[in-house]
Amino acid sequence: MGHPIRGVACGAALRRRAAAAFAALLLVTLASGTGARAAPAPAPPPTPSPWPYGDAGDPGRLDPRITAIMRKPEYRHAQWGLLQTEPAGGRVLHSMFPGQFFVPGSTAKLFPVSGTWRTLGTDHRFVTPVHAVGTRTGATLTGDLDLVAQGDLTLGGRTRPDGTVAYTDLDHTYANDFPGATLTPENPLAGIDQLARQVRASGITRVEGDVIVDSRLFAPDPVLDPTPTPLIINDNLIDLLTTPGDRAGAAARLDWRPKVAPYQVTSTVKTVAAGGPTNITVTATGGGTRIHLSGTIAADAQPLLRTSPVTDPNTFGRTALIEALARAGVQVTAAANGPNPVARLPRSYEGRPRVAAYTSPPYDQYAKLILKVSHNLGANLGICLMAVTTGSHQCADGFPVLADFLDRAGVDREQVELMDGRGGNPADRATPQALVQMLAYWQRTPEARRFREALPILGVDGLLAENCRSCPARGKVFGKTGAAVGGDSLNDRLAVGAITIAGYLDKGGGRFDPFYAGVNGASTPTANPVDVLSIANDLALIAAHLQESP
Repeated sequence: MGHPIRGVACGAALRRRAAAAFAALLLVTLASGTGARAAPAPAPPPTPSPWPYGDAGDPGRLDPRITAIMRKPEYRHAQWGLLQTEPAGGRVLHSMFPGQFFVPGSTAKLFPVSGTWRTLGTDHRFVTPVHAVGTRTGATLTGDLDLVAQGDLTLGGRTRPDGTVAYTDLDHTYANDFPGATLTPENPLAGIDQLARQVRASGITRVEGDVIVDSRLFAPDPVLDPTPTPLIINDNLIDLLTTPGDRAGAAARLDWRPKVAPYQVTSTVKTVAAGGPTNITVTATGGGTRIHLSGTIAADAQPLLRTSPVTDPNTFGRTALIEALARAGVQVTAAANGPNPVARLPRSYEGRPRVAAYTSPPYDQYAKLILKVSHNLGANLGICLMAVTTGSHQCADGFPVLADFLDRAGVDREQVELMDGRGGNPADRATPQALVQMLAYWQRTPEARRFREALPILGVDGLLAENCRSCPARGKVFGKTGAAVGGDSLNDRLAVGAITIAGYLDKGGGRFDPFYAGVNGASTPTANPVDVLSIANDLALIAAHLQESP
């Protein structure tokens, strides 16, 4: 079979491939304090020994290519886990430490995404309304327009004309950590613009009052990082795209979105000669509304994407809607730049006419986005949305809902420990058995194929798009990947807490085996983040070998 990464590259190309393999799965920023120190000498290979796992489960007749990977020097202090079962009856085919806790990385997203999907329903759509609160005289509303946030993850900002949700293999939410992140072509203000046009279509052309974002759906919980908010526009980010100028020494070109006052973006980034350094720093002041880019970009570099956070999503949304109303022909007397006056909100909207509403794609489209790109904000949002179904405004109340779902799904939840939805809390743990139980549950449902195809597909899309593009297993492994990587300053290397993958192996004839493979406690030979790529490749190879084996 072919290597999961084709050939050897350097510079931006290599970093792009590294990003595609593992970037969006990292739980902590790669930081090691490398300085100018030399890399440590490679350790000698371990003395060959018999199969080291004792009574940890029967590994079965593993493909020797898999055992060769597991015995590599990089893993001499690491712990491997493996589980593969047949879909009919659950007969165990391969098993190594199936009941032991592992750091899951983003494979943990399988639990909250599944819980949210089944709690809300496959076809659940978020309907975000705008109510007219006040008195109406002809085309004039004396009062306020209240946008009632409903926890819509994209609010139209990723919705294609056919109603599906757009994504790229390396999402813009990871642009600050890894080169290669790209934008979808959709307008991030599409939902806001649609609401404004509907207000105008309702006959209102003047609002003698204000526009208010009602975000009382749930209270943001900082324990969930990134923290979900009831109103989310463009993932609560400003996108900043820098393109090299026409020649060395010229100013770089800058584009940014969404353009909403009072956000202002400036740049002093300069173009340097081809092959020169590309190093762009983003600074934000004024509560995040004054953004400046500085540094250099090589003349032969691809456009580089960076992001800056929207620190007050409600105020941002209020301004965005006032500006969209103006574009639609609706004048609002309140200033666009200003606070969100929540004290004016009514206790309820009974008797207050709905003059606009944006309806989202079905939730299964959001689940696909979350799983394909490992969307951290969306995974955490699911916890809050499950809480809302109980009438609670506290995100933490979503965990009992998830627990009840796991019980019904046949997942032993004592083999799962979660403090968030993304798999990013240091306390998060899951056993291979629990993850495989979660995957097996979906095979008993009418949405089995839909769920399976929502996962990244080896060599095809999502976070597995760049792996195994020419091997026999291409397109036949559906897997959610995960990672936890930090620095090891003591040894001038990276500590790889976890690299994991869990999903399905297409064995042909309509048979899809649930599986898990993961390693905890590995180390890279140097402090170069690209070294993590080889470990991520090893996990992709193990999945591919499992699929290819009889």
